[in-house]
Amino acid sequence: MELDKIDRIASEAFEGYIVRKDLLEQFRKTYPVPTYVIEFLLGRYCATIDEEEIQEGLEIVKRQLQDRTVRPGEEEYFKSKAREKGSIKIIDIITAKLDSRTDSYVAYLPSLRLNNVRISPEMVSANDRMLTGGFYAEIEVEYDNAIAQENSGRPFGITSLRPIQLSQRSVLDILYKGREFFTLEEWKDFLIRSVGMEPTALSERAKNVLLVRMIPFVERNYNVVELGPRGTGKSHLYQQISPYSHLVSGGKTTVSKMFVNLGSGERGLVCKYDVVCFDEVSGVSFDQKDGVNIMKGYMESGEFSRGKEPIRADGGVVLVGNFDVDVEHQQRIGHLFGPLPPEMRDDTAFMDRIHAFVPGWDFPKLNKAYFTNHFGLVSDFLAECWTRLRDNSRISSVLPRVDFGGALSGRDTTAVHKTLNGLLKLMQPNPVEPISDELLDWAVKVSLEYRRRVKEQQKRIGSAEFRNTHFSYRIGLEGVETFVNTPELHSENTIGEDPQPPGQVWTINTSGQDEPAGLYKIEVNVGPGSGVKILNRPAPAQFQESVRIAEQNLYSKTKELVGDRDPRSHEFSVQLRSFDASKSGGGVGMGVLVSLCSALLERSLKGGLLIVGHLNLGGSIDLVYNAVNLAELAIEKGATTLLVPLNSRRQLNELSDDMITKINIQYYTDLKDCLLKALMD
Repeated sequence: MELDKIDRIASEAFEGYIVRKDLLEQFRKTYPVPTYVIEFLLGRYCATIDEEEIQEGLEIVKRQLQDRTVRPGEEEYFKSKAREKGSIKIIDIITAKLDSRTDSYVAYLPSLRLNNVRISPEMVSANDRMLTGGFYAEIEVEYDNAIAQENSGRPFGITSLRPIQLSQRSVLDILYKGREFFTLEEWKDFLIRSVGMEPTALSERAKNVLLVRMIPFVERNYNVVELGPRGTGKSHLYQQISPYSHLVSGGKTTVSKMFVNLGSGERGLVCKYDVVCFDEVSGVSFDQKDGVNIMKGYMESGEFSRGKEPIRADGGVVLVGNFDVDVEHQQRIGHLFGPLPPEMRDDTAFMDRIHAFVPGWDFPKLNKAYFTNHFGLVSDFLAECWTRLRDNSRISSVLPRVDFGGALSGRDTTAVHKTLNGLLKLMQPNPVEPISDELLDWAVKVSLEYRRRVKEQQKRIGSAEFRNTHFSYRIGLEGVETFVNTPELHSENTIGEDPQPPGQVWTINTSGQDEPAGLYKIEVNVGPGSGVKILNRPAPAQFQESVRIAEQNLYSKTKELVGDRDPRSHEFSVQLRSFDASKSGGGVGMGVLVSLCSALLERSLKGGLLIVGHLNLGGSIDLVYNAVNLAELAIEKGATTLLVPLNSRRQLNELSDDMITKINIQYYTDLKDCLLKALMD
């Protein structure tokens, strides 16, 4: 394998903490242990870019896994070896509990099916996680003949153990120093390689899915849903990468296992793990009727009340599941929470506690091409860094720089802040390093989109309180308000309800005898310079004429249209996009003028708006001859508001009753009136 740029940076930045991720493949399904256990050994013996050292290390790892992992059916063989040799070394998950009858601790080793193993109080005290869920370790197990002959004796005992997870206090310092070597994009790709995927094979949206899957590991009480097609690796991260995560297979659990056992007082999964993931969410069920309500309360506050006093925990809840149909069909037959169990799927209060809805359909079905053969961080190092990042926060340093729009409710704001904080910690973990505008803009967009997807489903169920889903943000005092949409809601060639960014206008040409009416989108960008440049090559002659007329009207009516701004000291880049058979762009002068003004004023246009109007050089608006046809086309294309010149009012009286109820028709008298009615308030 040839090292690429990120490999070389990583070998310098994280010497001794990286491993080639394809080395896992030869061990992954051969031995009964999670990925992070194998990577712990690979990190110990193969954390180098020297091929010879890697091969030597692989032999050691292979030998240790062969000698120390107990496959089903081999339990008695290993016990016999312990008796004959006096002791054996195994790799297993170890848990312990206090036996009050004998005032001693006993350990449980599931691979040997031993639940009464001697262990010293000092060893338990030094590794107290074995009392709360356990952990994987390299364990030396002894066998004592003399004790075996005693009544109720415990012949098996643990003489030493070494946890298979990092306990170094300095892991975050190593992470902070290593992060400085990478640019933002390089670091994103390196993180993705660290969980075993190859970023060069993934789209930007697929990368976002993978990065948001990581947030529950670094952000306390983070609740997320991911639904999508089968085979996209939704549960992989929660099962294989970190010892601080627990996968509930099949979705079935008990209230005592999840929260607290009232009989013994033992804390449940949300207290023991950073992340509790329910796989196959359609089958989520509790043994008690109030299980979902307890979970709903916990997801809201991070507390649950069972017994005398409320118990606080910070484990996040992740729900993953599959669509039986594609996302478009799922939206036609219901809403995107459809695969959830009945007691959750239509409960808007439950949905409100979901901080992000991850679009699983943006991630490809996995095959070998998507797994990396490059270097990434060793899983146990990465998992340890993530769990320690839960104590940090980056949100307070960036909130003064971001102005969220008025559509966000209190719970929306909380959800967006948690997603934003998680992404910032993943991308720039060092609290003293500044957050760039580029990073902040990307993180805010992802946070708003993933929360808005929740709000859209609440709106679809029909609750009036969730009707405003037009999420927006502005970065800095001079920043332009940007609206964030969820791409699955509308197709590219229909008009969505979201406000358009400055300079973007939907319009229909007023058509003529030779050309039918058709839908167009005009997009204008503004920068320093002068004049108007059409980006289309070749530019249709009729569109050139529409642009020339709009430009001249902007110059002659500057004061009333854009106030103090000087259009002559700016260069406008104009692009026409056609969505129908009509291609000439003739008769769209009013749309071009509004687009130029919107870009110069840096103000968005109302959502669902379509503008009709053909200008002439004198600033008057030509008569529209086919207003009824234009209105019917506007409805077909998804417009909710049609802005037309007053001279077409009489024609539109002939619009059918059925059609007139589907669209809000507004009239304008002159250029300024049209612009004011088009711009967001």
